[in-house]
Amino acid sequence: MDILKNVATELNLKVSQIENTMNLFDEGATVPFIARYRKEVTGNLDEEQIREVIEKVTYYRNLEKRKEEVLRLIEEQGKLTEELKTSIVNAVKLQEVEDLYLPYKKKKKTKADIAKDQGLEPLSIFALLPDTTFDSLKAEAEKYITEEVPSVEAAIEGVHLIIAQNISEDPKIREFLRERIAKYGILTSKVIEKNKAEDVKGVYQDYYDHSELIEKMASNRVLASNRGEKEKILKVDIDIDEKTEEFIMNFILKSFGNKNLTDFYKEIIRDSLDRLAYPSIKNEVRNIYTEKAEEEAINIFSENLEKLLLQPPLAKKTLMGLDPGYRTGCKMVIINKDGFYETNDVLYLVEEMHNSRQLREAKEKILNYIDKYDVDIIAIGNGTASRETESFVAKIIKEAEKKVSYLIVSEAGASVYSASKLAIEEFPDLDVTARGAISIARRIQDPMAELVKIDPKSIGVGMYQHDVNQKKLNETLEQTIEHVVNNVGVNINTASWALLSFVSGIKKNVAKNLVDYRHENGDFKDRKQLKKVKGLGDKAFEQMAGFIVVPDSDNPLDNTIIHPESYHIAETVLKEAGCKVSDLKENLNEVRQKLKTINLDKIIKENDFGTQTAKDVYDALLKDRRDPRDEFEKPLLRSDILSMDDLKEGMILEGTVRNVAKFGVFVDIGLKNDALIHISQLSDKFVADPTKIMSVGKIIKAKILSVDKERARVSLTIKGI
Repeated sequence: MDILKNVATELNLKVSQIENTMNLFDEGATVPFIARYRKEVTGNLDEEQIREVIEKVTYYRNLEKRKEEVLRLIEEQGKLTEELKTSIVNAVKLQEVEDLYLPYKKKKKTKADIAKDQGLEPLSIFALLPDTTFDSLKAEAEKYITEEVPSVEAAIEGVHLIIAQNISEDPKIREFLRERIAKYGILTSKVIEKNKAEDVKGVYQDYYDHSELIEKMASNRVLASNRGEKEKILKVDIDIDEKTEEFIMNFILKSFGNKNLTDFYKEIIRDSLDRLAYPSIKNEVRNIYTEKAEEEAINIFSENLEKLLLQPPLAKKTLMGLDPGYRTGCKMVIINKDGFYETNDVLYLVEEMHNSRQLREAKEKILNYIDKYDVDIIAIGNGTASRETESFVAKIIKEAEKKVSYLIVSEAGASVYSASKLAIEEFPDLDVTARGAISIARRIQDPMAELVKIDPKSIGVGMYQHDVNQKKLNETLEQTIEHVVNNVGVNINTASWALLSFVSGIKKNVAKNLVDYRHENGDFKDRKQLKKVKGLGDKAFEQMAGFIVVPDSDNPLDNTIIHPESYHIAETVLKEAGCKVSDLKENLNEVRQKLKTINLDKIIKENDFGTQTAKDVYDALLKDRRDPRDEFEKPLLRSDILSMDDLKEGMILEGTVRNVAKFGVFVDIGLKNDALIHISQLSDKFVADPTKIMSVGKIIKAKILSVDKERARVSLTIKGI
């Protein structure tokens, strides 16, 4: 198989684009590096296209390996015919190869295998001849009677078993069954009565007696029924209706060219389907839809994570971080405008639990800290005692001399971070509660820099993340973080090693070495100095240099996305405009005016520069290094409290999207629990996929549809707003 040609056809690209991309990737280049700095080589492919190329080529490489293995295994059995070899070599799907290998796969001896050992295979071939009748089959069976096959009936039973097994292992029949059941199978789930009591909260109530065409089933329902089955609450199966059953029977019957034995064949086919083919094919079909549902869930998780990481930083703001609690009090920290920890304290501020002296002290402390450290924003974690803490803070800030706002922050993952090795390294002298409060505050100041320190599965923007393929989930989420971090760029003099470890070409040990070097030698003066760090060779420098910025470098190009390998292009372009690199620091506006007058195409032609690279260099000289996060809405700041009692149907509120799922959107409107906008309430028009119109961090206006105080649930709608 010509893998490159196949992938080029599938993705509608040139073979050279596939070949060049894979050469770079196989040599150790990262996807962000290839996408940004090797545009001429790949024919300007973006990150998504590059990942698709890698995925497809990897699939076909694995397919070729499996083919070689299967051919070897069948050859060892001495059963490899030219026809079989051709079929395996020409297969374009892994499933095809597995179907062709199935009859030769080593498995536990079946009744059909025993019948073959008893010498009944020739009789089974005779049973399929066009002119065989039941009488002639019985007469022929007489010849096969032995000690092991004591009667004609026993011989014919052996024939039945052999043909049934052959049907279930026929690649064409298996492919046909898979396609039919995938299209017309009905997924059913029923509650297992003896285990019903274990579903305490009625999580699986909707699936106690549920049936639905599997092809039409939403991914969240596929995963929910799978989980119910795993927890032994539900029994899940695929039913096949009569019409489909009949169609399948007739299809298989047609492959028998003998009309004399129709009833005999039908009996064999029915047994083959029920006993052998259906159980494995149904499992395969369920796996197909489970994989599809998992992929959808992983993609939604990935999109939500990307939007969360791209939340605009509330930079240069001094924050008070509060990690609420009842008995142990509320942990408070101050983080200065540069992101550094200042101090911590414990406040007892829950009115129903703490005495008036404690409440008075907490009030005085908060107002003093606001005054002393010039606090701009109070970040309150949304966990235990969050509402009481918010209520206390909302009253107090009205008395502060300066205007202070607060916001409720998802503290998902804060406890995971606070007990991690990284948190202990960062704050060895603080306890876990103080570290948790720091995480809460800093994820407002710079969400990306803080959230990369936490396992993305703990951040709370996914659904069913524990039910999906963990390896695939981890790979996808890591790719998402890598994409965002490299897209934004990283300041080498402020980044933690956790953030640096996601930069193109930097491994964890090198990330730690970079931070250690900074601690020992002070801030990096320029990009060249990176090469002095232990473990950072030429290859790693090539991959990372363009994504790392050194804002105070003597060379202003070190604070741009221009790669050091292209500095000569920048110098040539500037020279053509009558300027030097140093002028970018001294008189940037004048340089940019002059740059607008040059003929870039002429420079490219005369110097044989790569067109796309030269254009990117020119654009970087002409514009400031833009943070892509600037395009997103800033978090919603509050100055007053909202409780369930304040809510009435028809009220219009402002809120922040916290999570997007297939069935709807969860919105933070300032209550303990997020409110839900069901997919049917997202628009006056039909919405097929909420992710296409909503994203994490988006600030929206919504109307209250219903308030269920007992279950603390609020439903919202956007219709008519």
